[in-house]
Formats: sequence, C-alpha cells, structure tokens
Amino acid sequence: MEGRFLLLSDVAAELNVSDSQVYHMVRSGELPAIKIGGRGQWRVERAKLEEYIQGKYAETAVWVRENPMSEREPD
Repeated sequence: MEGRFLLLSDVAAELNVSDSQVYHMVRSGELPAIKIGGRGQWRVERAKLEEYIQGKYAETAVWVRENPMSEREPD
C-alpha cells in the first residue's frame, strides 16, 4: 500500500522536475503541502498532488484552445 504523504523529492521524481522547483511550488502556495515534525519537513498529500496535476491539465487545455497552432503555408 502506498503512503498518504510524499517527500518533496518523491514529488519531484513524479513530476520529472527538480527538488528546488517543487520546493518553490510549495513555498509559493501553488502546491499544497504541510510541515511536520520538529525539523519542519515538508510533505505533500498524494491526493493533493493528483488534484494539482488535474488542475494543470485543465490550465493547459485552456491555453491550447486560446493559442491555436497556425497552419503552415504551402511550400
């Protein structure tokens, strides 16, 4: 069974981005996370990561609709 929470490094691997990018996403509030423990380690709930991904799909779909590819001129 998979755990409920992910380390930032696990999130980075899942999204194929750097650890520092995920840290920035968390600190900016773009990706919901919690700080736990005496050392204040960040954790991202797996369900929140999935919601984030679905939101990015929706944002991308809007962007694609608003920025259609132009037809190439025939040679």
